[in-house]
Amino acid sequence: MNVTLDGTVMDTPIGPLSILTGPDGAVRSAGFTPEPETLLPLMHSGLRGPVRQRAELGPVTAAVAAYLAGELTAIDTVPVEQHTGGAFMAHAWRVLREVGPGSPVTYTGYAGLAGRPAAVRAAAAACARNAAALFVPCHRVLRTDGGLGGYRWGLDVKRWLLAHEASAGR
Repeated sequence: MNVTLDGTVMDTPIGPLSILTGPDGAVRSAGFTPEPETLLPLMHSGLRGPVRQRAELGPVTAAVAAYLAGELTAIDTVPVEQHTGGAFMAHAWRVLREVGPGSPVTYTGYAGLAGRPAAVRAAAAACARNAAALFVPCHRVLRTDGGLGGYRWGLDVKRWLLAHEASAGR
């Protein structure tokens, strides 16, 4: 049975950030879009539900505000709930949360951190299927040549996040 999700939209320097949380307050989906409902297709079907708009989401929005103000680790302890069919994907998302701000890794490095150094494509797939942008920081993964690679929310957003983390971490 699907439960009602709480959704909010936060203004950020790079545009609106929509966030959906479950009844326990865990982030189920987040992305740089003005419409929280557009995040639903990114989520596992078992985590979806009707969206109730909220002005804010308590500790989740407080953590994002602190992150934007320069406290880069504020989002690290926000609980995230994502599901997928494979154990590697879930493990890869947990590992990605350990990649520190201002210390991006390559897809090859990310695969190695996840314990499968030859599984570069699987690591890239984990980034591509991540529904909880910012909280599971796939923006911190770069191409092997150091290029930005892709990002569901646009390269301008990825570039800004990386620059924010590099400058705030100094």
